[in-house]
Parts: sequence; structure tokens; C-alpha cells
Amino acid sequence: MRTVLILALAAFGAFSTYVMWQVGYLGIWQAGMSSLGAWQVLLDLVLMSWIALGFIWRDARQTGRTVWPFALITLAAGSFGPLLYLLLKPSGRSEFKAGPAVPSR
Repeated sequence: MRTVLILALAAFGAFSTYVMWQVGYLGIWQAGMSSLGAWQVLLDLVLMSWIALGFIWRDARQTGRTVWPFALITLAAGSFGPLLYLLLKPSGRSEFKAGPAVPSR
């Protein structure tokens, strides 16, 4: 899993750097607002970022980790926050802790 996260972060980071160099930070947002289809993709990514933040927040509280750096990175740079959170998790943890799917009675 760690190797996959490193490869994903490196590949996405290289691509994002290239895109930023070509169009700039505002250019990415302008392209994301250029049509209804682009709006749908942009809103889908924003929604998934908020969902990821919810998981990060819960996991950080349960494990005593600091959430703010990852939350700020997620809000400013999207997927980089969750990727870094997973990559920098303490060893011995395989994935997010999930609560019960159905509340116990």
C-alpha cells in the first residue's frame, strides 16, 4: 500500500506541477468552471474532498494525530492532503478505523 501511495503522490505531483506551470492555479479553477460538464467534475471532486476530510478528522481524533495540516492541504490542493495523511500514518495501521455500520442497541 505504501508503494502505491508513493507512486500516486509522485505521479500526481509531477502532473499537477506541469499543469500549474502551464495554466497557473487560477487557470485550473477557470477550466473547472468552463462548462456544465466541467462543473460536475469540479463539484464531484470538492464533494469527495469533504468526505475524505470527514474520514481524516475522525481517524485523527481516534489515533491522536494532528488533523490541521492535512485539512489545510486538502482544502488548498485537493488529493494531496488525503494522500499525505495515508502516507504519513504511523506504521501498524492498515487503514481507517470504521465505526459500526448500524448503531448498537
